Amino acid sequence: MNIRMFTTSSVLIAIVLLLAINIFSNTALTSARVDLTENNLFTLSSGTKNILKNLEEPVNVRLFLSQKLATRLPGISSYATRAKELLQEYSRTAGGNLNLTVIDPEPFSETEDQAVGYGLRGAPIDSETTFYFGLVATGPTDEEATIPFFSPEREEFIEYDITKIIQQVANPKKKVVGLISTISIDGSPAPHIPGMGMMPRPTETWTVVAQMRQFFEVRSLDVDVDKIPDDVDVLMLVHPKGLGDATLYAIDQYVLNGGRLLAFVDPHAETDQVSGEQSGMPGTSFGSSNLNKLFKPWGISTAENKVVGDIQLAQKVAFNMGQRSAAVDYPIWMKIPKEQMNASDIITSELGTVNVASPGKISVTQTENVTVTPLFSTTDKSTEVDKARLGFMADPQDLLRNYRPSGEQMVLAARVTGKVKSAFPDGAPKTEDAANKDASMKFTEQLKESKSDVNVIIVADTDILEDRFWVRIQDMFGSRIAVPIAANGSFVINALDNLMGSNDLISVRNRGHFSRPFTKVDEIRQEAELHFREKEQQLMNRLRETERKLADLQRGKDEDKALILSNEQKVELERFRDERVRIRKELRQVRHQLQQNIDRLEGWMKFINIGLIPLLIGIAGGLYAILKLGRREDTSRTPAAIS
Repeated sequence: MNIRMFTTSSVLIAIVLLLAINIFSNTALTSARVDLTENNLFTLSSGTKNILKNLEEPVNVRLFLSQKLATRLPGISSYATRAKELLQEYSRTAGGNLNLTVIDPEPFSETEDQAVGYGLRGAPIDSETTFYFGLVATGPTDEEATIPFFSPEREEFIEYDITKIIQQVANPKKKVVGLISTISIDGSPAPHIPGMGMMPRPTETWTVVAQMRQFFEVRSLDVDVDKIPDDVDVLMLVHPKGLGDATLYAIDQYVLNGGRLLAFVDPHAETDQVSGEQSGMPGTSFGSSNLNKLFKPWGISTAENKVVGDIQLAQKVAFNMGQRSAAVDYPIWMKIPKEQMNASDIITSELGTVNVASPGKISVTQTENVTVTPLFSTTDKSTEVDKARLGFMADPQDLLRNYRPSGEQMVLAARVTGKVKSAFPDGAPKTEDAANKDASMKFTEQLKESKSDVNVIIVADTDILEDRFWVRIQDMFGSRIAVPIAANGSFVINALDNLMGSNDLISVRNRGHFSRPFTKVDEIRQEAELHFREKEQQLMNRLRETERKLADLQRGKDEDKALILSNEQKVELERFRDERVRIRKELRQVRHQLQQNIDRLEGWMKFINIGLIPLLIGIAGGLYAILKLGRREDTSRTPAAIS
């Protein structure tokens, strides 16, 4: 009876203690946490901590959150809680230099008017109720920045978005990026270049430029500029085709004088379609650009007539096959994963997947005092494809049938450092215009070698910047929101930050992508599909061979007997039919084996995640109980001590 009462009391006490501990921890230990995720996704990054600790004057942050309404929105509630707790962590880390205020803008209240006044957007719940979930940051100079609404689509980027606006208001003076582009990426018409056809109409500003303007002053420069302004901190070149010698010389002297350069060149820019009317050639072609005249003295060059493809990194594209469409691997459109990026360079060390399209290869020649460091590359399954085979709407099936891996990892982006020599050893180029013969001689000192180590980043692709390859535009309460599907924009901002000497935001920005792809499943699929394509090629080769033999057999027969099959032809046709059936059966077996391998792997993963761990815990508990029971039996068998 006493044992039963003791057991019941113990259980009741345990329940009370459990509830008490939960209530206490929920109120007193809200900031205490243990982050067990692989990439510490719920811990402030080192970049955020550095920015917060280096705040010289207080920054005021107001979180407008309709807390009562949030509890009625299951998809928002946990996100709102995370945002609030994250901001509390910001306040603690800043040590008094970040003043956090959480405001609940109730309907028809002054706080709701305040939220509207700041430009925050609310989500209508009903005709009279609006849900607010936005942020306003104010700096020491009254500089304001807002997050109008924390979109659930950008939950992965919440730390980056918050840190970005805090740094923006704390350091309102922006550094200057000088932009020279022969394609319209900033909303203005593309510049007219002699011999390059008609000037296209202006387009909408690309997302990457909009992001750049949040951090920097982006100043567009003329394509025929003969001197880079002294206040340009980083020069960014996008698809620099047809640049004159005066402009090339200006770029050369800018770099030699210590200027930083970020260049995007492309042998096959899919963003630069040139119609037959413009180019004087039939059909549609794609523009090509390079800076090899500048690059070669530095020991590098980029491909001019060939693009790089990689079957292992290929993206899936929808391709019409007769009356149906299918998703086909398109080798020249690639997803560059973390494994193919330079883990020791701060720009790419923690970067997510980057998408590229028909890039070129960067070739390196050993040059004294110059170091070329790859930033991201292909796998050894890559190959080069002649640009002439691509044209408009290139056939992915044709690329796959003729695909031959090179066994070489090809560099697509690289950093150049060290002492470099001028591409103009004889000085400034001479101009034909006598009246402006000194137009390119605006330099106080013409350098033939860099004063100090240069810092240049070269990317052999311009399509990496275009929206369709890395963002999805969504409408959120009447505003366009760019949701990244790849880290292309992060790569560009990282590169500019780094060239300007700022690395704090980089570690924050790279935490945006949490996807964990099933690399083993993809590997199995690609291996099986390669085998499938080999079989398909065998079938087509045998078909062509049989047709050739049939043509040879038909040759020499009389015209009136051309449709009559000989015994030899019939035997040949039967042999081909049997061969075709056999190979198709093999193809089905390959596909079946592919699915079996994936299903088997999926089954093991489910067993490990769902069944194995509980099973191991149960076995451990059973062994412990047996061991404890054995000890009790041993104790009960021990004879009582004789007094």
